Amino acid sequence: MGYTSRLVEREQRLGRPVRVGLVGAGQMGTGFIAQIARQKGVDVVAVADVAIERAETALRKAGIEDVTRGDEAALVDAIEAGGHVVLDDGLALTRLPVDMVIEVSGVPEVAAKVALASLLAGKHVALMTVEADVTVGLLLQAVAKQTGAIYTVCRGDEPVECLKLVEFVEDIGLEVVMAGKGKNNPLRQDATPESLAEEAQQKGMNPRMLCSFVDGTKTMIEMADLANATGLELTRRSMHGPEASVKTLQDVFKPVEDGGILEASGVVDYATGDVAPGVFVIGKATHPVVHEELSYLKMGKGPYFSFYRPYHLASVEAVLSIGEVMVDGQPSLAPRAWKADVSAMAKRDLVAGERIDGIGGEHVYGDAVPAAEARAGRELPIGLASAATLVRDVAKGTAITYDDVALDESRTIVVLRRLQDLLLDAGVLDGGDAPIDLGTLVGAGAR
Repeated sequence: MGYTSRLVEREQRLGRPVRVGLVGAGQMGTGFIAQIARQKGVDVVAVADVAIERAETALRKAGIEDVTRGDEAALVDAIEAGGHVVLDDGLALTRLPVDMVIEVSGVPEVAAKVALASLLAGKHVALMTVEADVTVGLLLQAVAKQTGAIYTVCRGDEPVECLKLVEFVEDIGLEVVMAGKGKNNPLRQDATPESLAEEAQQKGMNPRMLCSFVDGTKTMIEMADLANATGLELTRRSMHGPEASVKTLQDVFKPVEDGGILEASGVVDYATGDVAPGVFVIGKATHPVVHEELSYLKMGKGPYFSFYRPYHLASVEAVLSIGEVMVDGQPSLAPRAWKADVSAMAKRDLVAGERIDGIGGEHVYGDAVPAAEARAGRELPIGLASAATLVRDVAKGTAITYDDVALDESRTIVVLRRLQDLLLDAGVLDGGDAPIDLGTLVGAGAR
């Protein structure tokens, strides 16, 4: 059965639907709320946004009119009575009677705070801000295992949907040679919000968001996240990013000895061309009978075959994560290893004293780097860039290091990343299934 039938069965058995709380009622959050409101067996009972009126508007756009404001006790009573509430504090939402918290803020610091608070409150949490997962996801996954709650990235973004293709190719017995996504636009690493202002206006986009796409940061984040979720390696620092078409994917992304660009199998990369907005996996048939059957089924000449999904549906299919968590008891995507990081690179010559403006800004772009290489070079993760002030000059095109900056140590995401790095160095975080005692986490952090 699909999730709808099983969520309805759950509601009938428990006498109430899955109660979802959502943080962030911007464009993406508003779309997500409308989608949840169409789903049977689920109710979005609480929405938090710093602009509380925006939370109310999002619920009403979804057709929900019984909206309550008030103190925490009043909000609890309203939810228990089957109503809907709004508040301006995402962390307070984690104290309400919800089963699952969905974060749609788009701000890595907020996402990290909400995820940690939710897990410590014993609530399942799903992030749409993949920037947080690629920065501190392995630590959050460790906390989730200890609390018994589920930590996940939401369905609908490229890393998750590509992961599903990887699982499909593995499940039918093929060797996963490569996995990746299409990039919509040519890579321009020195792009800034100012240089893209006119294009952003024409597209109805936030200039910073468009900038994060054009300068490659978003692609680097998504592919690093895919590597960490699958255990696949990056092809190399920055990846290749060749031009390819849907028809030529299996010809481009195959080993060098067979005429392709890959120095090894079991890797992650991306392509420019008509592949976007899709995701793909290259699988190899290692048995002649399977090879012959796939060729007969018009999958190509082989032995390398392309499995392509031509779309990802963002908030529209993000609701699938509710079913995966609440019915299957499984995350849609969570790190299983720390294979890749995304380092902050200088877009221009930067000078001591400048406060870095973060993802999609004028100062830095993200570069996907094998995790061991980033750690050896003490390279600053892009997810921490907005918490950094330069203490010395950094040349254009150079990786910014921890030694180049002073970090705002009051930021939750900075504290969590410091702890994650300590635990990785100590060999405590390995992405395995065994839970890690929270006391061990705190003790290792203190050391």
